[in-house]
Amino acid sequence: MRIEPTDSKNDTYRQDDACTSRWEVWKMFDRIAGQYDLLNHLLSFGQDFRWRNHLSQQLKHHETQKILDLATGTADQLISLLSKNRNIQSAIGLDMSKKMLETGQKKITRKKLNHAVRLQVGNASQIPFPDNTFDAVTMSFGIRNVTDVNQTLKEMHRVLKPNGKALILEFSLPENDLIRKIYLTYLRKILPNVGEFFSKDKYAYRYLKQTIEDFPHGQAFCRLLSSAGFMTVHSDPLSFGAVTLYQGDKSACITE
Repeated sequence: MRIEPTDSKNDTYRQDDACTSRWEVWKMFDRIAGQYDLLNHLLSFGQDFRWRNHLSQQLKHHETQKILDLATGTADQLISLLSKNRNIQSAIGLDMSKKMLETGQKKITRKKLNHAVRLQVGNASQIPFPDNTFDAVTMSFGIRNVTDVNQTLKEMHRVLKPNGKALILEFSLPENDLIRKIYLTYLRKILPNVGEFFSKDKYAYRYLKQTIEDFPHGQAFCRLLSSAGFMTVHSDPLSFGAVTLYQGDKSACITE
């Protein structure tokens, strides 16, 4: 889906009602870090591997690339990126949850990727790197959880090199009425109960359900990317629209 020009005045995503829960959402991820990977695979019926691999295949084919992965969690997206792209020179994973990063570091070490990957605590809305640093910035299933979506997108744009690419994978709602009805039934009735049973966290997977339903998707999110300065913005629905991959490029020219 390619974004069309719009005169909409609603290109800022308002999170006023949701921000309170997002300020310390990393604490929730600390609590569920030990079960996070298992539940990702279980609740997505193993499709999370395919979604991440699809993102990884969209990188531009530079001779060498420097990658930043935001909300990197347990590093599954970074591992996928490294496995699909031999031209990645270095990669950094940023996340607010220390427990998630600890789990991710064990996986990075086990796969002997320490020479190329560094994980560190950091806020996606305040990226601690200079302008024009990375060839690509990726984010998988994390943009819903930041306290300021618009600021995060602007930060992604800022740290990208000219002609760099942003790749954002996120849950969305299917357009087809029947599929959406089935999907919402799963989100509301099944996912929270299964998630709570395995994670022993009553809040976490109800939070997941609510943020998926509330978050802008499709053209609404594409407009946010365009407002943040990205060019040639488009979306690619996956799994009947349950997940969407968004892409946006930074202009090849830097303007003062």
